[in-house]
Amino acid sequence: MSLKHLLPGRLGFGTAPLGNMFRAIPDEEARATVETAWDQGIRYYDTAPFYGAGLAEQRLGQVLSTEPRDAYVLSTKVGRVVLDEIETDVPDFGEKGGLFEHGNPNRIVHEWTAEATERSIEGSLKRLGVDRLDIVWVHDIAQDFHGDAWLQKFEEARTGAFRVLSRLRDEGVIKAWGLGVNKTEPIELTLALDEPRPDGFLLAGRYTLLDHEHALQRLLPMAQAQGVDMVVGGPYSSGILAGGSHFEYQQAPPEIIEKVSRLKALAGKHGIGIKAAALQFSLAHPVSAAVIPGATRPSRIAEDLSALDENIPAAFWQDLRAAGLVSPAAPLPDAA
Repeated sequence: MSLKHLLPGRLGFGTAPLGNMFRAIPDEEARATVETAWDQGIRYYDTAPFYGAGLAEQRLGQVLSTEPRDAYVLSTKVGRVVLDEIETDVPDFGEKGGLFEHGNPNRIVHEWTAEATERSIEGSLKRLGVDRLDIVWVHDIAQDFHGDAWLQKFEEARTGAFRVLSRLRDEGVIKAWGLGVNKTEPIELTLALDEPRPDGFLLAGRYTLLDHEHALQRLLPMAQAQGVDMVVGGPYSSGILAGGSHFEYQQAPPEIIEKVSRLKALAGKHGIGIKAAALQFSLAHPVSAAVIPGATRPSRIAEDLSALDENIPAAFWQDLRAAGLVSPAAPLPDAA
């Protein structure tokens, strides 16, 4: 099913922060944020077992499981299985290694086999307190995109997770599946396959104001040609475009801070918010179906909704292009 037909709106809610990303968030604050998103009319929610070793799913489920299941669209991910046992070693999650140090203490294993995929879905349903999922993303098979080891992981996913999710979709158990990654290469490789065929993909941090040129080179033309839709994750580039200090899950380097300063100065010149520019840029590409910023404070929900609807003059996009702050190939809300 086309994601654009499946998703209930262009703004969803990304729950990675609910897994205690970067900081320990009180349960009441997390719950209030989800409740505010619901009250403000957001009806698409994305989560994953990896987010705090199941914590984000649990927190999201505490709110959504009390609402009519047909009233919202829910996606989660497979590829990282949360175990009952407690982690005693320092887990190796690459660039995401320290993101969820305040999450649940459960051990997480990386596995994309058929059996692990089914086990992961069962665990997610239990933590969420629901009886079905709408979309399932294959999570982070590209954390280390190099060498034979990665290709072995991809083959494990192709013959395991991809086929299980295709079967579940064909049986009507789920409505769609795809990849949820922060690298473009695995999606390109998947789109080049004859089968299984994904319905869309969630691309995190790779179609933002700060980072979009690589996606425009191959991935997005391929997706557009095949009619495959994209959900844009991480539209604020780990928070640096929303007043934070992180980029790519780490403290932002000087060159990124300088570019953000230029973007903010240009936005200020035109009297608009940088969050509005970030969201509307990510949604301007024809394959973009929705954008899913994360939040851990109720006030952020209203900010995101306001940013989505903010009127941005065409002159801003023209100046953005003229200043070389976006790729010449990037579609803009008002053609410049």
